[in-house]
Amino acid sequence: MNELLEGEELTSIGELAKTLGLTTRTLRYWEEVGIIESAQRADGATRGYTPYYVRRIRFIMKLKELGLTIKEMQDLYIAYGEAKETVRMIPRLIEILDLHINKVDEKMAQLASLRKEIVEYRQRMAQKFNYGDV
Repeated sequence: MNELLEGEELTSIGELAKTLGLTTRTLRYWEEVGIIESAQRADGATRGYTPYYVRRIRFIMKLKELGLTIKEMQDLYIAYGEAKETVRMIPRLIEILDLHINKVDEKMAQLASLRKEIVEYRQRMAQKFNYGDV
């Protein structure tokens, strides 16, 4: 997947960062922690990304948007394995997403409880001080 197929070109780190609205530092960090890879250009100087890795980076951006941590993305990358088989990663991804759904449900319940408490407190204050519409 690191090889270029016929007709494909490497995208430079600067170009990719600009296109995706990321910083080059973010891409380098993701490489450092092992959740993305890049390819060396033929001249050996500049890093570049094959279309395959650009798709992976977009996937990582989506996972980040969904709230996954770097550690969880590293776990997924390990599950993905050397064979680069998406099917191997899916069970772990579903497990992680289920955990995030549960966390969101818990936060929503806490916020609903807090809202109720605020409304009740407001009503008590309004009644006690004969203020506003109760």
